[in-house]
Amino acid sequence: MTTLNDVAKKANVSKMTVSRVINHPEQVTDELKKLVFEAMEELNYRPNVAAKALVNNRTQIIKLFILEEMDTTEPYYMHLLTGIARELDNRHYSLQLVTKNNFDIGACDGYIICGMRESDYDWISGATKPVVLFGENRHGYDFVDSNNKEGIAKATQYGIDLGYENIIFIGMDVKEPFEYSRESGYIITLQKNKRVSEIHRFENRSRYAAEFIKENWNKFKPNTLFICSSDRLAIGIQRGIINMGGSIPTDFGIIGYDGVFLDQIAFPQLTTVKQPVIQMGEACAKMVLNKIEQKNASQGELFFTPELIVRGTTIQKKSSQNVKHLF
Repeated sequence: MTTLNDVAKKANVSKMTVSRVINHPEQVTDELKKLVFEAMEELNYRPNVAAKALVNNRTQIIKLFILEEMDTTEPYYMHLLTGIARELDNRHYSLQLVTKNNFDIGACDGYIICGMRESDYDWISGATKPVVLFGENRHGYDFVDSNNKEGIAKATQYGIDLGYENIIFIGMDVKEPFEYSRESGYIITLQKNKRVSEIHRFENRSRYAAEFIKENWNKFKPNTLFICSSDRLAIGIQRGIINMGGSIPTDFGIIGYDGVFLDQIAFPQLTTVKQPVIQMGEACAKMVLNKIEQKNASQGELFFTPELIVRGTTIQKKSSQNVKHLF
């Protein structure tokens, strides 16, 4: 059976270095990790995860709680799961998915929680293991999220630069930090450009956005841009405009938010603010594992910069540094 010493000799490093690569990869350079992983693969070495867990009094399991209803038509959480699982695999951890707010379902070493709402924080406060949230919060919990304010601000400024005379924000009817941040990005950008804001909020269902267009069609003038808090709402706006005979993007522009699937199946394809969900999932896993290693020490907050992806629902212009054009 291949031993740790065999791997160390093959990689021409110390036994301690191999141990660090396996147990604390964040403490080792990428070059050393590459050498050790190549040696492990060549020698078909597999760390004894069970023994490691026993020695450290750990389960090698991380629980992921998804507290909101999952929509099976949109792979948002599949992207998140992929990122989390990818990083946990690298650290020899398993992932357990839980869809109810119950900490008592089996043992684990830490929690990643997403889809939480304000009413969930009393329950979250009862966690006895390290917790990382996927989504910004104002309760002091460590979290990973996209920079919602910056993403919508970028989209709003882009719409202004394109020359849209009227810019309307279509938001989600939830009193949550991510929505406040998105609306803030819209409002602040309009104020900087001496524009007047107009916000309408709905449940995050495309049919409500489509009905809104139908019921208010005569109020919308050509050269109007709708900036939406989700691609789902954006698709509803798009459907409503098309059903009413409106022209996209000549008379009406649309920008969504998320960029994981719905933006690509819409016709024309949606201009959207894309969140790097897989990378964000990896970051969640890294953060909770670091908390475990550091005896639940605070990790703070980590924002990812979203990217404006320009497609067929906005008038085109020459590329700029912060915008990607996909046709």
